Amino acid sequence: MASVPLFDEYRWRGMLHDVTEGAEAAFAEGPQSAYVGFDPTAASLHVGHLLPIMGLVHLQRAGHTPIALVGGGTGLIGDPSGKTQERQLLTREQSAENGEAVRAQLSAFLDFEGVPNPARMVNNLEWLGTMQVLDFLRDVGKHFSVNVMLRRDTVRRRLEEDGDGISYTEFSYLLLQSYDFLRLYQDQGCRFQFGGSDQWGNIVGGTDLIRRVAGGKAWGVTFPLITTTSGVKFGKTEAGAVWLDPARTSPFRFYQFWLRTEDADVGKYLRFFTLMSRAEVEALDAAAAEHPERREAQKALAEDVTRRVHGEAGLARARTASDVLFGGGLEGLGADEIADIFADVPSSGVGAAELDGEGAGILDLLVGAGVTSSRGEARRSVEQGGIYLNNERVTDPARSVTRSDAVEGRFLVLRKGKRSYHLVRVEG
Repeated sequence: MASVPLFDEYRWRGMLHDVTEGAEAAFAEGPQSAYVGFDPTAASLHVGHLLPIMGLVHLQRAGHTPIALVGGGTGLIGDPSGKTQERQLLTREQSAENGEAVRAQLSAFLDFEGVPNPARMVNNLEWLGTMQVLDFLRDVGKHFSVNVMLRRDTVRRRLEEDGDGISYTEFSYLLLQSYDFLRLYQDQGCRFQFGGSDQWGNIVGGTDLIRRVAGGKAWGVTFPLITTTSGVKFGKTEAGAVWLDPARTSPFRFYQFWLRTEDADVGKYLRFFTLMSRAEVEALDAAAAEHPERREAQKALAEDVTRRVHGEAGLARARTASDVLFGGGLEGLGADEIADIFADVPSSGVGAAELDGEGAGILDLLVGAGVTSSRGEARRSVEQGGIYLNNERVTDPARSVTRSDAVEGRFLVLRKGKRSYHLVRVEG
């Protein structure tokens, strides 16, 4: 368990954005429970969810009880926060399947058993799915002013930016989320909701509903929404979101995402996304400032987060795959991993028939792939020790390349010099 008081931990890590008055004092009263909502809009969480998740991790380490609320009900509606267009509605079956996947991924971060304060998982479809519309309008809707709701940033932006405005379906999301907070307050004694800063209006709506309906006190804590120093939304790449599911984002690409963190951001991310102590983080800050070219902080960050999400085996494979880019051997890697590692390098195809029998000459292969401009250049490069096939140096200009050289019969990896890679696909 953490020895630093919870809010002191959040504070030195820079995790606090907005906090309702009295929240810190309420935590000092004794063990509390707090929840974060996860709408199962996809079959995987992504790295954009990690900061609220880490908020729950620190909460549990401080002796409090985290509650993960899967929005099986609200996920059928869609949260308009941060969106400029209406979400695609999920079916109940999709929502249920996605919720199960979310539970499995959260287990890498939270202890659901074996500790004095195990995390809990609830699904708001349990109460939203059976609630009658007239009861909802009478018991919840009457406590909300449409005028106030229209002034909320999320709604106002949608009215201004989306030509179709906002549907009543999404407009009602605030009421549903507020009712979730009320139910958790009544059923489980939960007095705190955590979330990203874009959830502030929804959270305050819940604390207000608890006050009006139950005469109780509840509080909210939000964490900052992250953008990189270069202004890009955190977790977004040219290939799309960085997912926690290895089938959507491989451990190698996940590891590379963190390894490519900009120098100006790495200290912040070490605080946000790892459990390293203040002394450890500050030591890495100093190392990054003194020798940024060594990228020690980025390596520590990538290893820590990849290990937590994908385990030791996933981290080992990610390291092996990363080593390939710096000349490491391809042993133990399959064709799919080769395709993933070299997805962003130039590529070309060669007919499988050309590799049958005696195969194709390495010089012809180099010229055909465009690695060299002529056989003469190819020969000189081989003789000077600058050509590699599957990261093994080619020493004989007369070497033949056959289908047996291809990884699982599908790929050949050519390299000229230290970093100039070319992927050859065996076709047909």
